[in-house]
Amino acid sequence: MSNKSRISLIVPATPAAISDVWKLSQMATEFWSSAFSTINSRVLLWETKSPLDPTMMQENQRMVNEKRAASWEVGLEVQKAWLNMLSGGQTPWWTTGQRTLKPLHQRTTANAKRLSK
Repeated sequence: MSNKSRISLIVPATPAAISDVWKLSQMATEFWSSAFSTINSRVLLWETKSPLDPTMMQENQRMVNEKRAASWEVGLEVQKAWLNMLSGGQTPWWTTGQRTLKPLHQRTTANAKRLSK
């Protein structure tokens, strides 16, 4: 493998790769801001409602199930990336980053929208 191809896996050199890095940074920013919003909304719910309230119990169970499902999906994507790397694949970090962050991003932004109502 030439040095040029090795560097292109680390440093985005094409317009498409630079666009993918930009998309990943946007996804990460949306993920973190919606995560903080979701945490804030849930803390307010816990402060204002009884822990034995059926709607709170249902919301807490939903939260746990969503986190479990997202963790499984992220773990699967990380495992795919490792297997690809071990078998000689050369997927750039920005592509793997998008695939890994996607399940968390989708759930977190959906939760932020739902809890903000």
